[in-house]
Amino acid sequence: MKHYILLIFLLLSCGLSAQKSKTVIHILNADMADYDERLGKDVQRLIGNVIMRQDSTYFYSDSAYYNEKTKFFDGFGNVHINVNDSIDIYSRLLKYNGETKFAELFHDVVLKDDSTVLRTQYMTYDRVKHLATYPNRGTITRNDKKLVSKKGYYRDDIKVLYFRKDVVGTMPDYKIVSDTLVYDTDNEMMYFYGPTNIYNEDNTLIGNYGWYNTETEFAYLDKRATLKNNEQSMTSDTMYYNKKTGYAKALSDVIIEDTVNKAVVRGEYAEMWKKLGKCMITDNSRAYYYEQIDTLFAKADTLYVYFDTITNDIQHIKAFYNVRFFRNDIQGKCDSLHYALADSAVYMRVNPVLWAEDTQMSGDSINVIVKERSIDSLLMYPNAFVIQQDSIRGFNQVKGKRITTYFNGNEIDHMFNEGNAETVYWLRDDDGSLIGVNFSQSAMMDIKIRDRRIYNIKYYKNIKETLYPEEQLKDNQEYLNGFLWQEDIKPRREEFEK
Repeated sequence: MKHYILLIFLLLSCGLSAQKSKTVIHILNADMADYDERLGKDVQRLIGNVIMRQDSTYFYSDSAYYNEKTKFFDGFGNVHINVNDSIDIYSRLLKYNGETKFAELFHDVVLKDDSTVLRTQYMTYDRVKHLATYPNRGTITRNDKKLVSKKGYYRDDIKVLYFRKDVVGTMPDYKIVSDTLVYDTDNEMMYFYGPTNIYNEDNTLIGNYGWYNTETEFAYLDKRATLKNNEQSMTSDTMYYNKKTGYAKALSDVIIEDTVNKAVVRGEYAEMWKKLGKCMITDNSRAYYYEQIDTLFAKADTLYVYFDTITNDIQHIKAFYNVRFFRNDIQGKCDSLHYALADSAVYMRVNPVLWAEDTQMSGDSINVIVKERSIDSLLMYPNAFVIQQDSIRGFNQVKGKRITTYFNGNEIDHMFNEGNAETVYWLRDDDGSLIGVNFSQSAMMDIKIRDRRIYNIKYYKNIKETLYPEEQLKDNQEYLNGFLWQEDIKPRREEFEK
């Protein structure tokens, strides 16, 4: 709101009429003076070291024509205007209206106000409104800053510059390209009112409206903003960014994209700590990992992304609370997930469950090893439980303290079950007819899978095995203790596409 008021004050107040005192223009010096009848009886010709004064403003030139009646004069050669002993304006030609206190300056025009210097070829200066205007390309330098635009204004009483069209600002560490920019030199604040890009060696900040503090290098951008480098970008409706600390905060419809890892993360709120190599996304956060064959969808209450501060390469991803993910061949849920890219390992904690085809896998903890973007193996411990729906009825089950499952082409190849190992599986003939329900126990088991069915089990130590005909099963006997089929909470693709 403050910068809206500033812009309105800058533009509208210049249009307000001000009471003009009827002051006299004094001729303080001229080496030679006469009247030029060709120009009229009221026009004086002043030649050599001309000095004139109106109020507290002094006018210097090599020569001048002065109309005493209209209070209008032209100055030629080495024109210099000193305004209130604070503003200096130089040019080669001056046209000045003493009644309105309005000046036109031509050719090599320079305005100096402390460390602010404006250069252009044509400028008007309104003493009443304290307004300098250039309509066709000007350059402003201030200390180590340089700004160029097609049109511009300078209010010397409030020390504010207004730039319009093709604005380019160059500073030692960054560059600004904008459509409309207001520069408050007293506060070192730049306000943007159109499409704006801020470039530095690390990234580019893009927005349509906002402000930038040139001393603290803190920026605010609204009406859709983007912070990007060669590999990643973060876009949101509103964004705050501090270049010195590398901190960014994004609000509303946040989209973070990684073109190298082909990943997109979305949410409603995000923070990034560049120097710490950390980014956090929350409030309806969800991620999309675009692989060559399939897409991995994921969502959680909060996502953290950790990256290398030099290369920007992602190193770790952590997700917390209500974590759910979906790919056509694998689905999962838990309350805590950690993905370490260096060793291609996924660590699932707090009620983790995985589904692969018709198989459900669970345990207090699940570790997943990924190779070439496919699951290589997974470890469930303790209280590991694998459930597979039988082709006709019932469930095949594997239970133990620690189960390691190995995959081949995204399908389970075999499982190694350690510690109080138990199995229940429905033994069928080649034609699908049921032979019986097999119950087995041992210290360890090596279970071979073929065509998503158990076809061979090797038992080690303390072996117990019983085959029951289906009709001899007692109520619920075919379920191992702790059996829980969770098909109703299995992630579905449609929940990620809303």
